[in-house]
Amino acid sequence: MRTKDPCALGYYMPPEWSKHEATWLSWPKNPLTFPSEVLDDVEGVFAEMAAALSGGEKVRMLVDDADAENKAAGMIERAGADMSKVELMRIKSADVWIRDYGPTFLLHKETGRKAAVKWDFNAWGGKYDDLLYDNITGQEVVERSGVRFFRPGIVLEGGSIDVNGDGCVLTTEQCLLNKNRNPHLKKQDIEGYLAHYISAPEVIWLSSGIEGDDTDGHIDDFARFSSRSTILCAHSEKGENAPVLNKNWKLLEQWSEQSDMELQRLPMPEPLYLEEEERNLPASYANFYIGNKVVLLPVFDDPKDAEAVEIMHSHFPGREIVPILAKELVYGYGGIHCVTQQEPSERD
Repeated sequence: MRTKDPCALGYYMPPEWSKHEATWLSWPKNPLTFPSEVLDDVEGVFAEMAAALSGGEKVRMLVDDADAENKAAGMIERAGADMSKVELMRIKSADVWIRDYGPTFLLHKETGRKAAVKWDFNAWGGKYDDLLYDNITGQEVVERSGVRFFRPGIVLEGGSIDVNGDGCVLTTEQCLLNKNRNPHLKKQDIEGYLAHYISAPEVIWLSSGIEGDDTDGHIDDFARFSSRSTILCAHSEKGENAPVLNKNWKLLEQWSEQSDMELQRLPMPEPLYLEEEERNLPASYANFYIGNKVVLLPVFDDPKDAEAVEIMHSHFPGREIVPILAKELVYGYGGIHCVTQQEPSERD
């Protein structure tokens, strides 16, 4: 494995705040994820995201067909996007969660050239058979990107990892060690893949994720790097999420005592409860996305929205913080980070 894996060849996964060439998204349409009563609002969210991002980078939006292309183009333009930066890509997809089925883009440490890792996607441990097609979608995305790519042959979703670009990766045992992903692999095997394929030999193992997250504990719903030396972690004093978030915070404190990492608490909004399914939705400010000129921050008409915006301003002073109402988006059990995938710019 060492002779052909990306790390041995000089590649690494850059952090999200590194300069992007583009952000990839997939236009919403799945009626099981977003029923008709919420779909219009979700389409508006995607148009708003595309418009905000287009001021600083290309936006590559997957569309199934001509009808979807025309609708997406019209809504994105009306949202105020720079349409010269918007590329509508005819790539069929089952759903919007391109963070998880799309490729992980890499850069070469010396040449600055791009590559990618195409992980296997099994719809979060086989939970949704109708979404398994997106493993094919992810393959087409990486092929259309035109970069060299590597296939490790294991299941991994992009939302389950977060990197600082300096050899460190955040993840959870609940997800990466779940037997519904790679039952033949042990913890040290997973650590080896993270070291060899994204050049992150230092793994910070947290426990599990928040309520309402059907991905088995994706890290991007509660703990994120905001710089090479800072981690933002969701925190709650009460409610169903309080015990697990407190446990994860203590794990981070133990780890930070042996490192120079700074920890910052993020508030949690009040739970959004889906009555028809009798469960909470995974509403979290940690599911933000860092673009070249903006940070897209999910907000929920919650009293803590303003505090979250203020914290983002303090951690990303060179970027505009764009609050995006995400109540309908999390109806589909995901957020802004879940529906975006960054493609870094090559260095000259």
